[in-house]
Amino acid sequence: MSDTSHDQDTHGKPVCYRFEDDGIFPNSKLPLLVYPKVVAAVDVSPADWFERLFGANGWPPAWRDGIYPFDHYHSTAHEVLGVCRGQATVAMGGPGGIMLDVSAGDVVVIPAGVAHKRGAASADFLVLGAYPSGQRWDMHDGRPGERPGTDHNIRRVPLPPADPVVGIAGGLTHLWA
Repeated sequence: MSDTSHDQDTHGKPVCYRFEDDGIFPNSKLPLLVYPKVVAAVDVSPADWFERLFGANGWPPAWRDGIYPFDHYHSTAHEVLGVCRGQATVAMGGPGGIMLDVSAGDVVVIPAGVAHKRGAASADFLVLGAYPSGQRWDMHDGRPGERPGTDHNIRRVPLPPADPVVGIAGGLTHLWA
């Protein structure tokens, strides 16, 4: 079973969730970070706004879409998701993890190895995804034989120099150190 302990959001700091290795999904010693309501009303589309924010902090935008509806994780890159439209329930940490409700304006920073999948979602649900500069994502779904290779990959993923939301001033630069 995953350790789903978390710290509450205070003064713009992210909410942190930790997930233990469950034998199928490696998860991570690094906490998953959730920034609620990063963006509300803006003069440009929320997707454009997230692209500018993430890009300015060294996480170039990679795609606009939904979230896969099956458990998966990345062993070669950390990932950030900016919710542009709609709302969804996202399973984090694999079957023993948590169900996280996200909606437009929220940001989720997922450490390499943490399993995630989309559950129920509104018809207009749209996410902008990005990865730290220089990191190329792969995809794994917990099949036998993936590990220990993916465990080795995860240990080699460097910590990003900046948080995709707050830059070098905080967030993962302190919480993942």
